[in-house]
Amino acid sequence: MEQLISTLVYALLGLVVFMVALMVMEVVTKFSLRKKVVEEGNIAVAIVLAAVIASLGMIISSALQ
Repeated sequence: MEQLISTLVYALLGLVVFMVALMVMEVVTKFSLRKKVVEEGNIAVAIVLAAVIASLGMIISSALQ
């Protein structure tokens, strides 16, 4: 049971870090990331977001081990 609780805590912590990183990216850029990707279909912005998501996942997973 203890391992389940620690897994849930780390998962929530990882999600919080991920959300904060996306909010920071939204503030730092001069444009809306959502608008560029969803409405305008900008593939380059989508690739950059995918790279950020993958790198955050790697950082969070290595921090857990």
